[in-house]
Amino acid sequence: MKKIIQLFILISFTVINGQPNCEAFKINGEMQRYEACKKAMETKGHYQFSREYQRKLDEAIKIDPNYVYPYWAKSIAYLKSGDFVSWKRLIDKAVELNPEDRLGYRGWCRYQFFRDYEGAIKDIEKFDQLVDYDIGQSQNGMYHLNIAKGLCYKALGERVKAISIIERQIKLNEKDDFIGAYDYLHLGVLYLETGKLEKAIEVFKKQSTYNELAENQYYIALAQKKLGKKMECKNSLDKARNLYLENRKMFDVYTHPMDKIYLEEIDKELKQLTTTVNRQ
Repeated sequence: MKKIIQLFILISFTVINGQPNCEAFKINGEMQRYEACKKAMETKGHYQFSREYQRKLDEAIKIDPNYVYPYWAKSIAYLKSGDFVSWKRLIDKAVELNPEDRLGYRGWCRYQFFRDYEGAIKDIEKFDQLVDYDIGQSQNGMYHLNIAKGLCYKALGERVKAISIIERQIKLNEKDDFIGAYDYLHLGVLYLETGKLEKAIEVFKKQSTYNELAENQYYIALAQKKLGKKMECKNSLDKARNLYLENRKMFDVYTHPMDKIYLEEIDKELKQLTTTVNRQ
């Protein structure tokens, strides 16, 4: 299963970040765009944060100010370096020039990096209205954009709406046999937070079968605790702890994923459970 998830991420990331085919512009007679593309491709081999990398892209923009790729490529370095003002200016220009290609990306970044949930929802929904095909995955390949939209609604306190959106997308994902690495986990946590304990455990079991995580066993334990199933809760917390130490946990190279937990939280629940049992 891990190999499937890793392949999924690699494919998604490659498609989104693939360099343009300059020759296609030449074949279509778009010579200005062709020259700008060739200039942009001169960044190959240059460090993304280097002056030379940025200079080549600036030259590409001078050749063709309406070519979206160099704006987008320039923006990535600013995003990674934390210069979010420059990133926003560049990505907004890229979206202006080609909303169909860049709205989904900007929406995901608003969710992942800025916790701009309302802005992310707006971008994802506008993208969905623009196209007549599936809006696809997030930049990191971990989520369908509709799952990300559901998580945005959760963050805004609209859990019922979040559940509806995520349930609908998971059904579509199941038909394609291509579930996101954390889809069931997020849905299960939403059920847990809205008091649907048995449904939560049912979905967490699906997550266990698909991609077991420390977070998954931790949240199962919380549901079992509320149901008064102390022994089952203890077993789940022990599993969560072992999984965490085995590094089988939620991960994002850049940010803290929603519903992620830490070892201290598992140990805190174990301590509280042990104290309660000893008092009885």
